[in-house]
Amino acid sequence: MSTDLVTDLIASRVNAPGRVAELMARRTRPTSLVGESGRLMLVAADHSARGALRAGDDAMAMADRGDLLRRLMVALDRPGVDGVLGTADILEDLLVLGALEGKVVIGSMNRGGLAGTSFEIDDRFTAYSADRIAQAGFEGGKMLLRIDPDDAATAPTLAACAQAVDALADPFISHRVDGRVRNDLSTDAVIRSATVAAGLAGTSAYTWLKLPVIEDMDQVLAATTLPVLLLGGEVADDQQSQFALWEKVLANPHVKGMVVGRSLLYPPDGDVAAAVDATVGMI
Repeated sequence: MSTDLVTDLIASRVNAPGRVAELMARRTRPTSLVGESGRLMLVAADHSARGALRAGDDAMAMADRGDLLRRLMVALDRPGVDGVLGTADILEDLLVLGALEGKVVIGSMNRGGLAGTSFEIDDRFTAYSADRIAQAGFEGGKMLLRIDPDDAATAPTLAACAQAVDALADPFISHRVDGRVRNDLSTDAVIRSATVAAGLAGTSAYTWLKLPVIEDMDQVLAATTLPVLLLGGEVADDQQSQFALWEKVLANPHVKGMVVGRSLLYPPDGDVAAAVDATVGMI
Protein backbone atom coordinates (compact mmCIF):
# COMPACT_ATOMS: atom_id res chain seq x y z
CA MET A 1 0.00 0.00 0.00
CA SER A 2 1.35 3.39 -0.96
CA THR A 3 2.40 5.93 1.64
CA ASP A 4 -0.13 8.33 0.11
CA LEU A 5 -3.05 6.00 0.92
CA VAL A 6 -1.95 5.63 4.53
CA THR A 7 -1.53 9.40 4.77
CA ASP A 8 -5.03 9.84 3.34
CA LEU A 9 -6.47 7.44 5.93
CA ILE A 10 -4.89 9.43 8.76
CA ALA A 11 -6.10 12.71 7.25
CA SER A 12 -9.62 11.30 7.01
CA ARG A 13 -9.56 10.34 10.68
CA VAL A 14 -8.34 13.81 11.66
CA ASN A 15 -10.49 15.96 9.40
CA ALA A 16 -13.59 13.89 8.70
CA PRO A 17 -14.24 11.29 11.40
CA GLY A 18 -17.96 11.43 10.60
CA ARG A 19 -17.24 9.96 7.19
CA VAL A 20 -17.09 6.48 8.70
CA ALA A 21 -20.75 6.58 9.76
CA GLU A 22 -21.75 7.99 6.38
CA LEU A 23 -19.96 5.23 4.50
CA MET A 24 -21.43 2.56 6.78
CA ALA A 25 -24.94 3.83 6.08
CA ARG A 26 -24.31 3.67 2.32
CA ARG A 27 -22.41 0.39 2.23
CA THR A 28 -23.76 -2.20 -0.19
CA ARG A 29 -24.55 -5.27 1.87
CA PRO A 30 -24.28 -8.84 0.58
CA THR A 31 -27.46 -10.62 -0.45
CA SER A 32 -26.44 -13.78 1.44
CA LEU A 33 -23.99 -14.92 4.10
CA VAL A 34 -22.67 -17.57 1.73
CA GLY A 35 -21.38 -17.25 -1.82
CA GLU A 36 -21.92 -19.42 -4.87
CA SER A 37 -20.26 -22.35 -3.10
CA GLY A 38 -22.94 -22.35 -0.42
CA ARG A 39 -20.19 -21.84 2.14
CA LEU A 40 -18.70 -18.81 3.88
CA MET A 41 -15.06 -17.76 3.33
CA LEU A 42 -13.86 -15.00 5.68
CA VAL A 43 -10.44 -13.41 6.15
CA ALA A 44 -9.64 -12.88 9.85
CA ALA A 45 -8.00 -9.60 10.84
CA ASP A 46 -8.48 -9.14 14.58
CA HIS A 47 -5.13 -10.53 15.74
CA SER A 48 -3.35 -7.20 16.18
CA ALA A 49 -5.98 -5.89 18.61
CA ARG A 50 -4.96 -8.54 21.12
CA GLY A 51 -1.28 -7.85 20.56
CA ALA A 52 -0.76 -11.01 18.47
CA LEU A 53 1.48 -9.68 15.71
CA ARG A 54 3.42 -12.85 14.86
CA ALA A 55 3.07 -14.66 11.54
CA GLY A 56 5.38 -17.65 11.13
CA ASP A 57 8.88 -16.76 12.29
CA ASP A 58 8.33 -12.98 12.15
CA ALA A 59 7.28 -11.76 15.60
CA MET A 60 6.25 -8.34 14.26
CA ALA A 61 4.82 -9.32 10.87
CA MET A 62 1.48 -7.59 11.45
CA ALA A 63 2.99 -4.44 12.98
CA ASP A 64 3.06 -2.53 9.66
CA ARG A 65 -0.55 -1.40 9.25
CA GLY A 66 -0.13 -0.27 5.66
CA ASP A 67 1.29 -3.65 4.67
CA LEU A 68 -1.48 -5.49 6.54
CA LEU A 69 -4.16 -3.43 4.79
CA ARG A 70 -2.54 -4.12 1.42
CA ARG A 71 -2.59 -7.86 2.08
CA LEU A 72 -6.21 -7.68 3.22
CA MET A 73 -7.25 -5.83 0.07
CA VAL A 74 -5.49 -8.42 -2.10
CA ALA A 75 -7.31 -11.21 -0.26
CA LEU A 76 -10.72 -9.49 -0.35
CA ASP A 77 -10.38 -8.90 -4.08
CA ARG A 78 -9.95 -12.61 -4.87
CA PRO A 79 -12.95 -14.49 -6.29
CA GLY A 80 -14.70 -16.61 -3.69
CA VAL A 81 -13.75 -14.51 -0.67
CA ASP A 82 -17.02 -13.51 1.00
CA GLY A 83 -15.81 -11.04 3.61
CA VAL A 84 -13.71 -10.14 6.60
CA LEU A 85 -13.67 -10.34 10.41
CA GLY A 86 -11.97 -7.58 12.38
CA THR A 87 -11.94 -4.87 15.02
CA ALA A 88 -13.16 -1.32 14.41
CA ASP A 89 -9.78 0.16 13.48
CA ILE A 90 -9.22 -2.40 10.72
CA LEU A 91 -12.78 -2.48 9.42
CA GLU A 92 -13.08 1.31 9.31
CA ASP A 93 -9.83 1.60 7.34
CA LEU A 94 -11.14 -0.98 4.87
CA LEU A 95 -14.47 0.84 4.70
CA VAL A 96 -12.80 4.15 3.79
CA LEU A 97 -10.70 2.31 1.20
CA GLY A 98 -13.88 0.95 -0.40
CA ALA A 99 -13.00 -2.68 0.28
CA LEU A 100 -16.18 -3.66 2.16
CA GLU A 101 -18.76 -3.11 -0.58
CA GLY A 102 -20.91 -6.22 -0.99
CA LYS A 103 -18.85 -8.10 1.59
CA VAL A 104 -19.88 -10.04 4.69
CA VAL A 105 -18.50 -7.98 7.59
CA ILE A 106 -18.16 -9.51 11.06
CA GLY A 107 -17.21 -7.28 14.00
CA SER A 108 -14.82 -8.80 16.56
CA MET A 109 -16.37 -8.23 19.98
CA ASN A 110 -13.78 -9.06 22.65
CA ARG A 111 -10.03 -8.73 22.86
CA GLY A 112 -9.64 -8.25 26.61
CA GLY A 113 -7.49 -11.29 27.41
CA LEU A 114 -4.14 -10.16 26.04
CA ALA A 115 -1.56 -12.89 25.40
CA GLY A 116 1.01 -13.35 28.16
CA THR A 117 -0.91 -11.43 30.84
CA SER A 118 -2.18 -12.71 34.18
CA PHE A 119 -5.73 -11.92 32.98
CA GLU A 120 -5.38 -13.67 29.60
CA ILE A 121 -8.38 -15.96 30.11
CA ASP A 122 -10.64 -12.98 30.99
CA ASP A 123 -12.03 -12.38 27.51
CA ARG A 124 -14.46 -9.65 28.44
CA PHE A 125 -15.94 -7.51 25.65
CA THR A 126 -13.59 -4.64 24.85
CA ALA A 127 -14.21 -4.16 21.12
CA TYR A 128 -17.56 -4.14 19.31
CA SER A 129 -20.75 -4.53 21.30
CA ALA A 130 -23.81 -6.19 19.78
CA ASP A 131 -25.48 -2.76 19.58
CA ARG A 132 -22.52 -1.25 17.73
CA ILE A 133 -22.51 -4.14 15.27
CA ALA A 134 -26.20 -3.59 14.57
CA GLN A 135 -25.73 0.18 14.21
CA ALA A 136 -22.91 -0.38 11.74
CA GLY A 137 -25.09 -2.64 9.62
CA PHE A 138 -22.59 -5.50 9.81
CA GLU A 139 -23.66 -9.08 9.18
CA GLY A 140 -22.63 -10.40 12.58
CA GLY A 141 -20.24 -10.42 15.50
CA LYS A 142 -17.51 -12.77 16.65
CA MET A 143 -16.70 -13.61 20.26
CA LEU A 144 -13.92 -15.71 21.79
CA LEU A 145 -14.60 -18.21 24.56
CA ARG A 146 -11.73 -20.03 26.27
CA ILE A 147 -12.41 -22.35 29.20
CA ASP A 148 -9.58 -22.90 31.69
CA PRO A 149 -10.72 -25.31 34.44
CA ASP A 150 -8.05 -23.88 36.77
CA ASP A 151 -8.73 -20.16 36.24
CA ALA A 152 -11.56 -18.49 38.17
CA ALA A 153 -11.84 -15.82 35.45
CA THR A 154 -13.53 -18.45 33.27
CA ALA A 155 -16.83 -18.10 35.15
CA PRO A 156 -17.45 -14.36 34.53
CA THR A 157 -16.19 -14.84 30.97
CA LEU A 158 -18.81 -17.57 30.44
CA ALA A 159 -21.52 -15.32 31.89
CA ALA A 160 -20.55 -12.39 29.68
CA CYS A 161 -20.42 -14.58 26.59
CA ALA A 162 -23.82 -16.10 27.36
CA GLN A 163 -25.33 -12.60 27.54
CA ALA A 164 -23.76 -11.66 24.22
CA VAL A 165 -24.52 -14.72 22.12
CA ASP A 166 -26.39 -13.14 19.31
CA ALA A 167 -23.02 -13.36 17.62
CA LEU A 168 -20.56 -16.10 16.74
CA ALA A 169 -18.90 -18.32 19.35
CA ASP A 170 -15.21 -19.29 19.12
CA PRO A 171 -14.52 -21.89 21.85
CA PHE A 172 -11.36 -23.48 23.29
CA ILE A 173 -10.43 -25.45 26.37
CA SER A 174 -7.26 -23.74 27.63
CA HIS A 175 -4.61 -24.37 30.28
CA ARG A 176 -1.59 -22.46 31.55
CA VAL A 177 1.71 -24.09 30.61
CA ASP A 178 4.80 -22.43 32.08
CA GLY A 179 2.66 -19.39 32.86
CA ARG A 180 1.24 -19.02 29.34
CA VAL A 181 -2.27 -19.92 28.15
CA ARG A 182 -2.26 -22.79 25.65
CA ASN A 183 -5.31 -24.16 23.85
CA ASP A 184 -5.98 -27.87 24.34
CA LEU A 185 -6.59 -29.30 20.86
CA SER A 186 -7.19 -32.88 21.93
CA THR A 187 -10.36 -34.37 20.45
CA ASP A 188 -12.16 -34.60 23.80
CA ALA A 189 -11.29 -30.99 24.72
CA VAL A 190 -12.48 -29.56 21.40
CA ILE A 191 -15.73 -31.56 21.65
CA ARG A 192 -16.30 -30.33 25.20
CA SER A 193 -15.65 -26.69 24.33
CA ALA A 194 -17.96 -26.90 21.31
CA THR A 195 -20.83 -28.31 23.36
CA VAL A 196 -20.40 -25.68 26.10
CA ALA A 197 -20.35 -22.84 23.55
CA ALA A 198 -23.38 -24.22 21.70
CA GLY A 199 -25.42 -24.12 24.91
CA LEU A 200 -24.73 -20.48 25.79
CA ALA A 201 -27.57 -17.94 26.01
CA GLY A 202 -31.32 -18.24 25.47
CA THR A 203 -31.21 -18.90 21.74
CA SER A 204 -28.83 -20.61 19.35
CA ALA A 205 -30.78 -19.68 16.22
CA TYR A 206 -28.12 -17.27 14.97
CA THR A 207 -24.99 -18.89 16.43
CA TRP A 208 -22.28 -20.49 14.30
CA LEU A 209 -19.24 -22.15 15.86
CA LYS A 210 -15.70 -21.36 14.71
CA LEU A 211 -13.64 -24.43 15.61
CA PRO A 212 -9.94 -25.36 15.32
CA VAL A 213 -9.07 -27.98 12.71
CA ILE A 214 -7.82 -31.25 14.23
CA GLU A 215 -7.29 -34.73 12.78
CA ASP A 216 -10.36 -36.30 14.42
CA MET A 217 -12.68 -33.57 13.20
CA ASP A 218 -15.57 -35.90 12.34
CA GLN A 219 -16.04 -36.66 16.04
CA VAL A 220 -16.09 -32.94 16.85
CA LEU A 221 -18.60 -32.17 14.13
CA ALA A 222 -20.87 -34.97 15.38
CA ALA A 223 -21.17 -33.18 18.74
CA THR A 224 -23.32 -30.26 17.50
CA THR A 225 -26.02 -29.34 15.00
CA LEU A 226 -24.82 -25.73 14.78
CA PRO A 227 -23.17 -24.56 11.52
CA VAL A 228 -19.38 -24.81 11.80
CA LEU A 229 -16.66 -22.59 10.35
CA LEU A 230 -13.09 -23.85 10.40
CA LEU A 231 -10.40 -21.76 12.10
CA GLY A 232 -7.30 -21.46 9.91
CA GLY A 233 -4.89 -21.14 12.82
CA GLU A 234 -1.19 -20.30 12.83
CA VAL A 235 1.06 -20.10 9.78
CA ALA A 236 2.30 -23.65 9.18
CA ASP A 237 5.86 -24.56 8.24
CA ASP A 238 4.39 -27.16 5.87
CA GLN A 239 1.57 -25.30 4.14
CA GLN A 240 0.75 -28.21 1.81
CA SER A 241 0.10 -30.53 4.77
CA GLN A 242 -2.05 -27.84 6.37
CA PHE A 243 -4.03 -27.44 3.13
CA ALA A 244 -4.45 -31.22 2.85
CA LEU A 245 -5.98 -31.37 6.35
CA TRP A 246 -8.30 -28.45 5.55
CA GLU A 247 -9.42 -30.14 2.33
CA LYS A 248 -10.13 -33.39 4.18
CA VAL A 249 -12.27 -31.66 6.82
CA LEU A 250 -14.06 -29.45 4.28
CA ALA A 251 -15.40 -32.66 2.68
CA ASN A 252 -17.72 -32.99 5.69
CA PRO A 253 -21.07 -31.36 4.77
CA HIS A 254 -21.43 -30.08 8.35
CA VAL A 255 -18.68 -27.53 7.61
CA LYS A 256 -20.09 -24.30 6.20
CA GLY A 257 -16.89 -22.38 5.52
CA MET A 258 -13.60 -21.06 6.86
CA VAL A 259 -12.21 -18.07 8.75
CA VAL A 260 -8.51 -17.74 7.96
CA GLY A 261 -6.13 -14.92 8.85
CA ARG A 262 -2.36 -15.18 9.04
CA SER A 263 -2.15 -18.42 7.06
CA LEU A 264 -3.48 -16.52 4.03
CA LEU A 265 -2.18 -13.02 4.67
CA TYR A 266 1.40 -14.14 5.50
CA PRO A 267 1.97 -17.43 3.61
CA PRO A 268 5.51 -18.87 3.62
CA ASP A 269 6.11 -17.88 -0.02
CA GLY A 270 4.56 -14.42 0.40
CA ASP A 271 1.97 -14.96 -2.37
CA VAL A 272 -1.29 -13.85 -0.73
CA ALA A 273 -3.40 -14.23 -3.87
CA ALA A 274 -2.23 -17.82 -4.50
CA ALA A 275 -2.88 -18.87 -0.88
CA VAL A 276 -6.38 -17.36 -1.01
CA ASP A 277 -7.15 -18.97 -4.36
CA ALA A 278 -6.01 -22.38 -3.13
CA THR A 279 -8.27 -22.15 -0.08
CA VAL A 280 -11.25 -20.93 -2.10
CA GLY A 281 -10.68 -23.88 -4.43
CA MET A 282 -11.04 -26.29 -1.52
CA ILE A 283 -14.31 -24.64 -0.48
